[in-house]
Amino acid sequence: MRIEKNTVVSLNYELSDATGNILEKTDTPISYLHGGYGGIFPLVEEALHEMEIGYSCSVSMEPEDTFGEYDAELIRVEPRSSFPDNVAVGMHFEGGAEDSDDVIVYKVTDVTDDSVIVDGNHPFAGMRLNFACTVTAVRPATLDEITHEHVHGAHGHGHEH
Repeated sequence: MRIEKNTVVSLNYELSDATGNILEKTDTPISYLHGGYGGIFPLVEEALHEMEIGYSCSVSMEPEDTFGEYDAELIRVEPRSSFPDNVAVGMHFEGGAEDSDDVIVYKVTDVTDDSVIVDGNHPFAGMRLNFACTVTAVRPATLDEITHEHVHGAHGHGHEH
């Protein structure tokens, strides 16, 4: 079966930086709904369109094609009193941008007696990335998956609506 709009594609992938350092790698295939639903990077989706099981490709992407440029404005210094007593570097907290309803996940990068520094940038923001993958399965999407615009069940996720 060819990969086309409203098919569920399963693949193994390896994400690396511009120097070849592996940033992420799958142990089991991940699945996404093909056809512009936002489940995978658009350039990868373009490269996989009309391909079949067993197809492998490698797609190089600039920051604007992935997680965007690093934005220094997403680094915030917050009062220590706004956080739990056990706050530590590496913890994540959700917060809103001051001028938006969007939720941002902030990572704690430093803790002092008076303040906590958090960074709302994605860890790979500003990086040129390479996405190498191999297609392991292709199937028609269910009506529920198309309606909800994401994969349900094995390798996707299940939930109640």
